[in-house]
Amino acid sequence: MIINSTQVSEIQMTPSRYSRLINFLQEDLAISAASLAVALRNRDQDPGSLTMTLWQYGLITLEQLEQIYDWLETA
Repeated sequence: MIINSTQVSEIQMTPSRYSRLINFLQEDLAISAASLAVALRNRDQDPGSLTMTLWQYGLITLEQLEQIYDWLETA
């Protein structure tokens, strides 16, 4: 899988879709609120992708990252 960071950027997401993404991360992938808080805090310093921040900090696996991008393509 080739990940294009400009293809799926949370910066371009509507608030509704962003909320659905957060819900997907918590409910379907069981990402903890603490992990999301770390990623969101660090995302404020670097306006890159929330999902990439989660992966770079080791808070999600590569498989989970792929699931997120699959969800983003269909959501």
